[in-house]
Amino acid sequence: MVAVVLVLGGCAPSERDPEPTATEPAVGPAPSPAATTPSNPEPGSVPPDWLFTRPLPVTDTGFGEVRPTPRELRNRRFNLPDSIAPLPGSGFVARVGPAPAKVIARSTWRPECPVRANQLDWIRLTYVGFDGKRHSGELLAHEDVSADIVTVFRDLWNARFPIEEMRITKKSELDLPPTGDGNNTGAFVCRPTRGGQSYSEHAYGLAVDVNPFQNPYRRGEVVIPELASAYLDRQEKRPGMIAGDGPVVSAFDRIGWGWGGRWRSLKDLHHFSRNDR
Repeated sequence: MVAVVLVLGGCAPSERDPEPTATEPAVGPAPSPAATTPSNPEPGSVPPDWLFTRPLPVTDTGFGEVRPTPRELRNRRFNLPDSIAPLPGSGFVARVGPAPAKVIARSTWRPECPVRANQLDWIRLTYVGFDGKRHSGELLAHEDVSADIVTVFRDLWNARFPIEEMRITKKSELDLPPTGDGNNTGAFVCRPTRGGQSYSEHAYGLAVDVNPFQNPYRRGEVVIPELASAYLDRQEKRPGMIAGDGPVVSAFDRIGWGWGGRWRSLKDLHHFSRNDR
């Protein structure tokens, strides 16, 4: 059963802030690893204890040093704690409305951004995790595309496509050193394009990244996230990967958005945007 509640109102992913993400409402402390980790977990099924704690040297490209994918992340299929309290019900639910001031305050928005704060919607929705369970997450996006984004994630829910986490990027994350292991599915981030000076489509709230680690960006020798090289081989199908004939591309095609996996000069396999940039 799919239930949708809509209240519509008036590409390196950032690494996860090691501090707990402020939420509304709070979900309480995450369970301790000892309480949730099987005694003999398969590699990739639980987050390694060093996740987000190993800064990489920054190269002359401006990004972190590309390194081989650690064994624990070669078949990455775990979930991080949800960023918001569980949404009601048991099926797909989405709640959309103008972003409250306190949500904007914990995002990357600032007055110089190319979108006004009152143009951003706060989207809360459910998604299927790598554990096969129902999770709840949040996005910020331009009010003109929030209904389309809900349509996409409803399709991904129905396809049982797994997502690791979905949360709003915080200002503090923009200045963190790269660790090369981020995997957040997100939308609005007020930042320039990779290696450029102009604003990214994310800064307008008109782009979405899905599972960046399983679907990395590559341009020449640059790989982002920097530890995701194992996922450059698109012949070995693993959970969370986006394929040209799969449900993620199909869902974004349905709303008319472009996919970075079709670009010629580079490949941005996790990136979708309204204007295909």
